[in-house]
Amino acid sequence: MTVSFNTIPADNRVPLFYAEMDNSAANTAQDSAPSLLIGMALPESDMPLNQLVIMPSKDLAKKMAGRGSQLARMVEAYRQVDPFGELWVIAVPDNGEAATGTITITGTATDAGTVNLYVGTRKVQVTVATGDTGDQVSQAMLSIINNNPDLPVSAEYQTTSAGESQGTVILSAVNSGAVGNTIPLTLNYYGTASGEEIPVGLSIQIGKMSGGAGDADLSATIAAMGDEPFDYIGLPFNDPSSLQMMAVEMNDSSGRWSYIRQLYGHVYTAKTGSLSDLVAYGDTFNYQHITIAGYETEVQTSVDELVGYRLARAAVFLRIDPARPTQTGELTGALPAPTGKRFTITEQQSLLTHGIATAYTESGVLRIQRDITTYKTNAYGVVDNSYLDSETLHTSAYVLRRLKSVITSKYGRHKLANDGTRFGPGQAIVTPAVIRGELGSTYRQLEREGIVENFDLFQKYLIVERNANDPNRLDVLFPPDYVNQLRVFAVLNQFRLQYNEEAA
Repeated sequence: MTVSFNTIPADNRVPLFYAEMDNSAANTAQDSAPSLLIGMALPESDMPLNQLVIMPSKDLAKKMAGRGSQLARMVEAYRQVDPFGELWVIAVPDNGEAATGTITITGTATDAGTVNLYVGTRKVQVTVATGDTGDQVSQAMLSIINNNPDLPVSAEYQTTSAGESQGTVILSAVNSGAVGNTIPLTLNYYGTASGEEIPVGLSIQIGKMSGGAGDADLSATIAAMGDEPFDYIGLPFNDPSSLQMMAVEMNDSSGRWSYIRQLYGHVYTAKTGSLSDLVAYGDTFNYQHITIAGYETEVQTSVDELVGYRLARAAVFLRIDPARPTQTGELTGALPAPTGKRFTITEQQSLLTHGIATAYTESGVLRIQRDITTYKTNAYGVVDNSYLDSETLHTSAYVLRRLKSVITSKYGRHKLANDGTRFGPGQAIVTPAVIRGELGSTYRQLEREGIVENFDLFQKYLIVERNANDPNRLDVLFPPDYVNQLRVFAVLNQFRLQYNEEAA
């Protein structure tokens, strides 16, 4: 007998027809590439802490984590860009000090109008009648804020010695921690061209959110991730301790990218600041599995929501094609920094040189410019661009999973023999040459998909051999040449005022 069966016995004497199923050559499935968001729920919510919860909709996130909570807002931002993909969440404990800000309104309105306060991307609009005092407008604003549970802040009224001519609203982040300091407050974001201006007679002063302190302890959160695969991990906490813990979880020797776990994935976070702040911050990290997106201090979107938007955009693009660049991807719903307060191209170049991913604004729309990692140097401190772009990591995960699928589906219970062994057709035996051919065929498929290139050189450097000390082991040097991304298109415009026909 040369055909290797899995279940039909060789000594069966009972007639007549027997059939067994073999799906080893039929597997064409791809991983769902799920996303994971980590964030704080409201302290009084029913959301279980440090547990994985699948999150199909923003409405469920609001119900479980609490409206206005960090986690609910991140899910809402994510679902604005990716309404279809598989999303999981982990709620972390809310602890530390909550950030606060102030809105002080002074004077008496001499004309009717509206006060347009933007808390992140959400607008709080207060209608003002002629003769309304600062105290009355403040009271109205207080009521509107506290009647909008989707805001990341709650409000209290503070009396002043100025009487009815002045009122102050104190805003407090509904979740504690340093991330509350990144909730942007601004008046009239769209400006007078859009009819947004302070009513005549009123003066409004904004005290930015500050005083938030305390960072989440991710020990139990990372334990809750277990061995579940997540290709896209969104982290709103950008403190060095949190990123170092995530780097350990993702590492190549014992973490999610190790040979023993093979879970893969990439961490995305964000930070706002000046150019010098972000450059100094980027220089402190050298992690190939973490991308830190840098935004201007004046960006009108909180850091946690920026993480949700960007994670979703990366997931939507890279699930379709892991080798295609995410550049130009729209962060649907995010509000960029105002004109004149955005990073210039020179500043963006500096950020990208120091391990900070960048964004840009086109016609009022915030878009991904380049998703680089924080990896800059090798173990000897020498400049190394091998892990510069996050797409390289996602492509690597895609290729490794394809190889694993092929080998485990087709050769999971095969015997191993040397090349030249004269076994019968249909036998469940492989040789190094058979595996070499399989890898070549898989590489051709990946080449047609636009994942790799240079098949002939791949074949030249591919090594498949039996281990010298373990006859049950095949050792493979798999040398793929990943396709690259079109990042720069340079043109030398060598113009003429008139072509000289004689020179032709």
